[in-house]
Amino acid sequence: MFINHEYIENLLEEAKGASKEEIQKVLNKAEKKKGLSHKDIAILLQIEDEEQLKEMYSIAGDIKKSIYGNRIVVFAPLYVSDYCVNNCVYCGYKKCNQFARKKLTREEIQQEVKILEKMGHKRLALEAGEDPVNCDIDYILDAIDAVYKTENENGVIRRINVNIAATTVEDYRKLKEAKIGTYILFQETYHKPTYEKMHPKCVKGDYEYHLTAFDRAMEGGIDDVGGGVLFGLSDPKFEVLALMLHNDHLEEKYGVGFHTISFPRLRKAEGMDLETFPHSVDDDMFKKIVAITRIAVPFTGIIMSTRESAEMRRELLKYGVSQISAGSCTGVGGYKEHEEGKAINQFDLADHRSPLEVLKQLIDDKYIPSYCTACYRKGRTGDRFMRLAKSGQIQNVCGPNAMMTLMEFILDYGDEELYKKGEALIREEAAKIEREDIRKLVLDNMEKLKKGERDLYL
Repeated sequence: MFINHEYIENLLEEAKGASKEEIQKVLNKAEKKKGLSHKDIAILLQIEDEEQLKEMYSIAGDIKKSIYGNRIVVFAPLYVSDYCVNNCVYCGYKKCNQFARKKLTREEIQQEVKILEKMGHKRLALEAGEDPVNCDIDYILDAIDAVYKTENENGVIRRINVNIAATTVEDYRKLKEAKIGTYILFQETYHKPTYEKMHPKCVKGDYEYHLTAFDRAMEGGIDDVGGGVLFGLSDPKFEVLALMLHNDHLEEKYGVGFHTISFPRLRKAEGMDLETFPHSVDDDMFKKIVAITRIAVPFTGIIMSTRESAEMRRELLKYGVSQISAGSCTGVGGYKEHEEGKAINQFDLADHRSPLEVLKQLIDDKYIPSYCTACYRKGRTGDRFMRLAKSGQIQNVCGPNAMMTLMEFILDYGDEELYKKGEALIREEAAKIEREDIRKLVLDNMEKLKKGERDLYL
């Protein structure tokens, strides 16, 4: 199996004695953007010196900016069912929790989508518990169809990423045919003894079946996959190295690794006690592992959800994170019912700001919020996306598309304050575009958007 526990543990044990000079040598290598070995990553995980930490964060920030510029992708989750046959220790949806389970009808899904569209969202992450009877693949496919066919005056969802339980090659083919974007699945923990402890008497308890889900997804034609672990279940240093081994396995076997890596941190949920989890990840360690991941896999998107506070997300944007959720609800039917307090959330959230508030903060910090879904619709996925990213030409596509989607959002969903701030930033950024033809196209499209045209992209 490609996750070799002994190999990872030996790397971490050897790295414990890393000197300040050895750490500096790895930092110097990281600065040159020539990639890192597993040993290098293990050494960086040992950093404690404040000056070296600052240097590492600076390197991670430079790498992020050189690839992603200052654009930040914005999305929201959509929970469609909380039926679940598993008893995952950390989860509020666990089978033994007693509450009225719910799955949305097609009409209810469309009600939720209309609310999300009114917020300005164009990209959703569809989420559901694992239940082969109440939430089978046909239900998921119908939910996807319902989302794509729901439209408000100015709103339409252009990309659905899907986070559902590990399944078969045949089912992944069906998801591909349904035109999903990225298939997302968290390993939860790569540490097998911990995995088995966290998933007692669960369908999900088969470690190897869960671990090889992306292999089956790739075989089913899905070439954009997103990984992640639930930080707080096991040693975070072990998890980071395991993520890198998993990424390497996918690159070696299929030619493309993770499109995204998510960084959920363990939060309080119904029926669990945080005090019983011995591997809680404090803020300092959390910042460190995000920065190291950015350095180790420069071209992989890093996702940060509203589990984290506005302050933490704002800081992590500086040296790693490239995608964030906004205005999220993690309960089934939550967007319709959140004001009435009826929804059962899967876990506690820390950032409760509206999308408008999130965008204003991003713009104040000189980021371009992006609702772009062009790569998916133009076929720039999998290895084709990575080739574009690694060539450096992605800046000529993603930056301009981000500006156009921001202008579209401002016109359709913004207030006067956002209009002033957003348009000023767009013009400032457009002036920096080196290619005259693209700069002219962006400025021309700004005027077309103001006259009512929509969905303009490269």
